[in-house]
Amino acid sequence: MPGQNAGHTTKVIGLGIEGMTCASCVGRVERALKAVPGVVGASVNLATQSATVQVPTDAQAAPDLIAAVEQVGYAARITRGSAEERAERQAARDRETGQLGRQVSIAALLTLPIVILDMGTHLVPGFHHWLLGMMGQQALFLVLFVLATAVQFGPGRQFYLKGWPALVRGAPDMNSLVMVGTSAAWGYSVLATFAPGVLPEGAVNVYFEAAAVIVTLILLGRWLEALARGRTSAAITGLLKLQAKSARVLRDGQEIDLPIAEVVAGDLIRVRPGEKIAVDGEVLEGTSFVDEAMITGEPVPVKKSPGAEVVGGTINKTGSFVFRATRVGADTLLSQILRMVEDAQGGKLPIQAVVDRVTLWFVPAVMAAAAVTFLLWLAFGPAPALSFALVNAVAVLIIACPCAMGLATPTSIMVGTGKAAELGILFRRGEALQSLHEVQIVALDKTGTLTRGRPELTDLEVADGFDRSEVLRLAAAAESGSEHPIAEAIVAAARAEGPTSVSATDFAAEPGLGITATAEGRQVAVGADRFMTRLGHDISLFADAAARLGIEGKTPLYVAVDGRLAAILAVADEIKETTPAAIAALHDMGLRIAMITGDNSHTARAIAQRLGIDDVVAEVLPGGKVDAIKSLQAGGVRVAFVGDGINDAPALAQADVGIAVGTGTDIAMETAEVVLMSGDLRGVATAIALSRATMRNIRQNLGWAFGYNTALIPVAAGLLYPAFGILLSPVFAAVAMAASSVSVLTNALRLKRFRPAYRSTGEA
Repeated sequence: MPGQNAGHTTKVIGLGIEGMTCASCVGRVERALKAVPGVVGASVNLATQSATVQVPTDAQAAPDLIAAVEQVGYAARITRGSAEERAERQAARDRETGQLGRQVSIAALLTLPIVILDMGTHLVPGFHHWLLGMMGQQALFLVLFVLATAVQFGPGRQFYLKGWPALVRGAPDMNSLVMVGTSAAWGYSVLATFAPGVLPEGAVNVYFEAAAVIVTLILLGRWLEALARGRTSAAITGLLKLQAKSARVLRDGQEIDLPIAEVVAGDLIRVRPGEKIAVDGEVLEGTSFVDEAMITGEPVPVKKSPGAEVVGGTINKTGSFVFRATRVGADTLLSQILRMVEDAQGGKLPIQAVVDRVTLWFVPAVMAAAAVTFLLWLAFGPAPALSFALVNAVAVLIIACPCAMGLATPTSIMVGTGKAAELGILFRRGEALQSLHEVQIVALDKTGTLTRGRPELTDLEVADGFDRSEVLRLAAAAESGSEHPIAEAIVAAARAEGPTSVSATDFAAEPGLGITATAEGRQVAVGADRFMTRLGHDISLFADAAARLGIEGKTPLYVAVDGRLAAILAVADEIKETTPAAIAALHDMGLRIAMITGDNSHTARAIAQRLGIDDVVAEVLPGGKVDAIKSLQAGGVRVAFVGDGINDAPALAQADVGIAVGTGTDIAMETAEVVLMSGDLRGVATAIALSRATMRNIRQNLGWAFGYNTALIPVAAGLLYPAFGILLSPVFAAVAMAASSVSVLTNALRLKRFRPAYRSTGEA
């Protein structure tokens, strides 16, 4: 996100990173990027294989960033976020997964005979004697050598290509651990096969099966991991599939099919029944119903007629219509949603900072632990000490997998934000996933959030000496210069009763209070009680009416004509059907609900009592919403604010988490961290529940990843051998290592089954 740094604006550069395999890789790439001069901040994500770097707006930093990544042994490319680039990345991931699958198949075919020939002789004594009698010990060793070497330097070659340069740079990674471990087992076996005399008596053993099985199992784990990653990015894939490939454009009186990339703003596009809408636009002619469920989560098709907006990627159901393209390419709502989801999935939660600090030093610490293990077994182990030392050191190298640590947080973020997108909830920043689950108070704007945002005139009572129709006509004329929903309600009511006056002159508005204008040569003021008091009018004349209207939950306003208080009127904004269910759901989650509104206190409290809202902050001017949020935050209370208007933007920014109703303004959506694509307020409860589920999932993943290493590294080193005679085979260490990453990914994928405690649309 653009921001400030020492008075300079900043921009974000996206990078695709190739070659990262574990959390240690993430730490090194991130550290290299942050060391580039001018870089304000950098975040690297293992699950998405990407990095986001914040630099000054005027900096030409891309070449330096790529060079920095390459210097630490990885490849990097600038990402632009285009549809074509996303499709290419997905295709590259698919190719990588397919290549891993082929390598696993080759390694497995070569390893299976080794397992049968070597381990079969231990399991079936008769087979052992028959095999040795038929081909002899040395010939058996040679066969095992050929097969294991093919595995080690065929499918296992990638560990050398990536692990050796990292080791030489003094920054070993997971590939280095596998390379050193399997090379030690393979090299020891080569000595035992071709130069047995150099080994101590009793230590002539081969571990070809360990080297081959470890390579195969780790490749299998990476393949399963790649498949699971593909499922975690299903949300992006699904959104990409929504994009239309072509559009039927009207040009020079003819209809022509054009690729979507050639459509420009202003083009007229015809859409037939069952077709996908190509880009965002405004309907010019025709009527139809459009399925917008993939964007908003609302299952009921929406009627579209001239003047209505349509969104690219949605599906036309019944009629045919023509619309004018207003936003194309990267400017369409679907493209913006894609960017939001990608940004959120590539984000890094505060909890990840602790993980990064640990894993950066984890691999060197493991190599040191393996070396200590080797030396201790060599010095104090039973005969043959060299064999015991080798086996246990290799087991330590293989068992210690930082992959699970590196995947624990980003995979949960990917699945959680993807699931949210399916439900019509966009996390614009991944950090909101963590901060939202800590929220204690949900503060709600009233108009357009709790209510429909379309007020209607319900009451009009005039003072003696004034005519009702005349007062309504004058008030409507005065309000015709305002775009406020209440003004529109007054104007609409006047038009419904008869012809209205021409537009007023000398229009002046005081936000949150009222307006003054000249209509038909008369001075007219319309506004709240405090506005009338400021103008010197005694509103006690309508005290009884104001009290009654307030109890009914209506907003009382006053009209003054030529310096005299002329009338009291009431405007009511109907509560959305889903609002009561949303409030109940938030209460069930243990949250307090506050309402912040410019309404007078009587009206506000009547609405709050009707809905069961806990706290009310009423008579708040637009600029006072920030102060209201600050007061709720007193004592460190975490507050989420939900709003939809331009004047909500500062409050959305002040809140710990800003949630914008997607039916509101672009400014509110840009300021918020979470966007509800539909106007259903129950999406707030869904977002908080999903945040809690995601953080629970992350804690489970981290608990497993760290607990696994804490428990099994000492076992691999032989801690249980003195008391119980238990040693961990390198082969079982490889199984456990592969299982740790797969288990973390599988646990993260459970979030795809998340369901709200109630339906997100329709009846509660």
